[in-house]
Parts: sequence; structure tokens; C-alpha cells
Amino acid sequence: MSCFVVPLAQAVATTVCRKTLGTSSGSIWRNSLPALEKMLWGGSLVLVVDHIAHGELFSFSLKEMLTVGVPMSLVVTLVWAVAVLLKSPAPKRQSR
Repeated sequence: MSCFVVPLAQAVATTVCRKTLGTSSGSIWRNSLPALEKMLWGGSLVLVVDHIAHGELFSFSLKEMLTVGVPMSLVVTLVWAVAVLLKSPAPKRQSR
């Protein structure tokens, strides 16, 4: 089982991105990167522990990474994006 590899790679990439770009730009997306980072690291850690418990840690399969790992990462990122959109302030309407 190797489904944890994709979210783990995304967690590493998100961490590098956050450390490179910083979070003090004022952009709601950039300021929310630590939340995505925590979601990915936490989920990856749980998957690694689960795979260790079942003795499946060293069974790598490209098919599983593509069919399970990629959709998991996409769902986590989509949930994060929806949360960021819901958290962002509504645009001000112009009065006539």
C-alpha cells in the first residue's frame, strides 16, 4: 500500500512553498497555507501508522498512488479551498 506517498509529497511541497513564500502577504490563500499543511501532514501520519500496523508500509504500487493517493490529496485540497472561501470576507457592494 502506497497511497500515503502522494499526500506526503504534497505536504512536503506545501511546507517548502509556505517557507519560501511566507504567510504575511495579506492574501487569504497564502495565510491559509499552514492549515493545508497541517491537514496533509496529519493525514499522511495517520496513513503511515495504519500501514505500519497492517504490515503494508513497503508495498509500493504506482497504480495505487494514482487511483487512491491522488484522489485523497485532491479531496483534502478541495476541502481546504472550500474552507478558505467560506472564511474569506464577502466583497463589499457598491451603493447607488
